[in-house]
Amino acid sequence: MTTHSSISRASSGNIGVDIALVAVFAALIAAMALLPAIPVGPLGVPITLQNLAVYIVALVLGARRAPLAVLLYLVVGLLGLPIFARGGAGVGVLAGPSAGYLLGYIPAALCTGLVAYSVVRKRRVGFSAVVGMFLATCVGLIIITGCGIVGMMLNAHLSFGAAVGAAAIYLPGDLIKGVIASLVAVAVHRAFPRLSLS
Repeated sequence: MTTHSSISRASSGNIGVDIALVAVFAALIAAMALLPAIPVGPLGVPITLQNLAVYIVALVLGARRAPLAVLLYLVVGLLGLPIFARGGAGVGVLAGPSAGYLLGYIPAALCTGLVAYSVVRKRRVGFSAVVGMFLATCVGLIIITGCGIVGMMLNAHLSFGAAVGAAAIYLPGDLIKGVIASLVAVAVHRAFPRLSLS
């Protein structure tokens, strides 16, 4: 009976922690998305810190919680709260050229989180840990970019080649964001080693 009660309390505690982390990191994505965006390219798809936030969320929370944080962010924005880049909100954003990028955040968070937590559980440290985390962000970058290309082809009626060319503009910046996110994540996991165990 005592063992059962202990397990129940532990489970409840973990659920509470999960909910808190999902909410806090969804708010982080929203806050970073609302920082000034720079529209670039022929379609004006903005350079924002959303990708950086998604990378950090995935690397820190892993595959179980990160997609939920991203999903919460997207749902709140689609319901009308202006938390997308440049204050965008509502389901109308799904008709825009950046819709593919937004929808790509969920599978990217899942896959990046999977790779990141495999790095954490191998107890890599220092440069090795940063490299492993960066490779995890590259997985997310490939997924987000692929979804972004599809979105531009569908919503902006670009050819595949034109969509790839438009997406390529963002790659250098996204690689830099991946490095920053990796450094942040390694520091967070070093400070909170039990995070990947909860």
